[in-house]
Formats: sequence, C-alpha cells, structure tokens
Amino acid sequence: MLPQSSLLALIPLLAALPANGFYTKNSPVLQLNQKTYGSLIADSNYTSVVEFYAPWCGHCQNLKPAYEKAAQNLKGLAKVAAVNCDEDENKPFCGQMGVKGFPTIKIVTPSKKPGKPRVEDYQGARSAKGIVEAVVDRIPNHVKRVTDKDFDQWLEQNGERPKAILFTEKGTTTPLIRALAIDFLGAVDVAQIRNKESASVQKFGVTKFPTLVVIPDSESEPKVYEGELKKQPIADFLKQFASPNPDASGQPATPVAKAKKSKPSKSSKGAPKVPVVPEDDESTPDAEPTPEAKPAEVPIVPPIPSLDTSESLQSSCLGSKSATCVLVLLPASAESEAVLPTTATHALASLSEIAHRHQRRGTHLFPIYRVPADNSASQNLRQSLGLGASDAMEIVAVNARRGWFRRYDYAENSGLAAAERWIDAIRLGEGAKEKLPEGVVVEAPAEAEKAETEAGSEEATGETAPEEVDQEAKEEPKHDEL
Repeated sequence: MLPQSSLLALIPLLAALPANGFYTKNSPVLQLNQKTYGSLIADSNYTSVVEFYAPWCGHCQNLKPAYEKAAQNLKGLAKVAAVNCDEDENKPFCGQMGVKGFPTIKIVTPSKKPGKPRVEDYQGARSAKGIVEAVVDRIPNHVKRVTDKDFDQWLEQNGERPKAILFTEKGTTTPLIRALAIDFLGAVDVAQIRNKESASVQKFGVTKFPTLVVIPDSESEPKVYEGELKKQPIADFLKQFASPNPDASGQPATPVAKAKKSKPSKSSKGAPKVPVVPEDDESTPDAEPTPEAKPAEVPIVPPIPSLDTSESLQSSCLGSKSATCVLVLLPASAESEAVLPTTATHALASLSEIAHRHQRRGTHLFPIYRVPADNSASQNLRQSLGLGASDAMEIVAVNARRGWFRRYDYAENSGLAAAERWIDAIRLGEGAKEKLPEGVVVEAPAEAEKAETEAGSEEATGETAPEEVDQEAKEEPKHDEL
C-alpha cells in the first residue's frame, strides 16, 4: 500500500491525463473545441447535448458511463458531445459558456436564426434515461401532418421535390421520423397521415401501419418501403431519391485536430482552477456564450392564468357543467412563486411550456390554472380531496361534470417529459381516477336538469367529451421506432 505522501504526489499526474484517455476515439461522444462547436453544434440542424468536463473531476468520471449510454441511445437522432475544459485552448471557451463547475451539461436546440441556437442548462437527472428524454423532447419537428383535405395541396408544394409519407396509427410524431426529416431537410418533404384518413389510405393501397411511401416526382409511381423500420435502412432507401444534408451523419467531415496537451503549472498542484460542483448542486449560473455560440432569444412562455377568487374557481372548474381542468394549488407558505422548492418550480414551468406548445400548434388542451392559497375554495378543495398539507404545492386534474379527479405527484415524476405524459394520459382518458367527494361540485339550480340531460346523452351514445380525449395525443413510443 502506497504511503499518503506518494498518493498525494500522484494527484498532479492524474490531473495531467490527456483528453483522449477520457472519451476515446471509439466513444460515441464527440470531442469538441471552440471551433468545432460552431461547425458541428451551433450551425447544425440537430439538437445536441454538450458536456463540459475535466478528466480529474470525480463527478465527470461517474457521469461518463451514463453519458456514453445516452450517446448510444441518441445515435442518429441527436448529437452528444463533450468539451474538455482542462485543455488550455478550451479554457476561455468554457468560461465564455458560463461553466463554473464540472460537469456542466447544456442542451443546444436549433432556432430560426442559423448559427444562433437556443442554449439551456440541463437540470435533470444525471442518468442516461434523463438525458435522452430531455434531448428527444427538443428534437425539431419538420414533419407535416396532413389529412385527406390538404393532402393534394401538400403534394403540389415545392415542385418536383420527392415526397415521403408515413401512414401511421399514431397521433404523435416519433423521434425517428423527425430525425429523418432533419437528415433530408430541403431535399425530401416528409409528412405523416393517420390511418383514419381513408381516402389517402385507399389511394395508395396501404393495408398495414406504419407504412412509408415515397413519391419521387409527379411522373413516377409511388415507391413503398419494405425494409426494417429502423433509421439507417430507411435513410438508405431515401438516398435513392435525394442526397441527405452534409450534417446528417452527425460526425465531423474531417477529424478534429487534437489539442496540445497542457502541462500543469506549479500553482495548480494544490487545487484545480475550476471548482467541482456536486451532482445535486443547482447553483450553476446561466451560460454566457461566445458570439459564435450566442443563443437566439428564447420566446417568452406566458404564465399559467390564475383563479384568484372562489367564484372564479367554482365557475371555471367546479361547476356541474365544468369539464377537465388542471389546477395548481399554490402553498400558503409561498408569498411568491420565487420561493417555491425547485421541484415545484420545475413542475410549474413544465405545465406552462406544455400549455404554450399546444397554443402555438393550435391543438385543443383543457385549461390549466394556478390557484393562490388565499383563495378560500382552494383550502376546501385540498381538504375534500385529501391532498397534502397546505404548505406544499399540489397539482390535480378535476372533471366536475364527470365527477373524477387525478393527482399528479411531480416530486416522483419530475421533468417536462413526465408532465407531458401525465397530461396526454388525461387527454386520452387513460390511467386511474378517483371519485370526487360530495360537496366539491357546485351545481347551479337552473342548469341542473340540463346538465343531467347532457350527461345521460353522453352515456347513451358512448361519446367522450373532447376535453378529455384528444386522439391526436398518444404516449411517445420507443425512440428507434416509427
């Protein structure tokens, strides 16, 4: 066993380990420097995740297996890269990107302004699953959803450009088809059409789903893809009709030049210049990127509207005719939302983002409201539903007309992807619900008979209220499936 003095002497030697001893040439993680960050990440059509690390950092070493696993899972869908901030040439770049501790992970999403992507700090779990879900959620969608009504109009767009159409039973656009659309962006127009669009299905003789059909041009017969439903064979099939973008491989066109190995200075023997931030530390400030990496302005997400009075809460969500609402019951201990716990803040931000996305897309979503603690009906609702103490934020979906509620445990299901799955399950009428206790629903006497008639009509016809089930929303499938 080495004496303590010998072990201490090894520290500066370990700190001087070269970058290629961390992520090797065979690693699925791309190695970057400031120059290649611009060409491979900032100028890319793909979403990327970038780790800023130091080889001597213990938390970076712990993250490495999960990060490489995430890179494998995201292969062909997004880029996974890393910057060694211990290299002399990278230190100014890491500082300009706002890196104060290791590892720092940032997600880079393309914007409408070339070379000016959106850059945001990844705040999720340091696991392969957490990273993959966060990145997949941010893959741009260039796939057009078409119907029987607008199918011919879509075919006429962009002249003789090849058209690829995915016939599917799914309402969502999978990461795989989104990635293929990015591969051939500007070369092949990609669309998705549901199986319920019978005219288009019959026109192309589609009998199974999913089926991919390519129309090379207006004079050619459609070509049906018969191969495996995986990205690479589908991409090879599409190459018969157009060339993919140079950026489609997700790899540099030429090998990245190796940075010169930095020698540790005498002053660096005792401690590294950049402090290590523990995995659960959330104090890393926002990035301040270089001009090349400056993110585009992030669109402002409107805040969730508030129901400040008991009357507004009852009329909007607790009346006998009220359909589905999602209520965020704010805690009494929070004089402002700025002092909410981190998990609560993230949950509130996730719901705001989900509502904003549906608004941008023009798709129907039931209302989401904040309910302040000083709203007297809020405390009554907490007690009636058996929710947590008044000093904790609670999220609950309520349908007064149908008499059910469903609580969202955001502490156990953190992150935007988890919140979106919960929202989609409600839209599809999936998952367990609990019966609303008596006294929660406020029934207007003049409308009671009419409400009962409508409810009976729904039960007789078997129809489901549009607020509850939107067939365009389905749970996201596996990332490597269509």
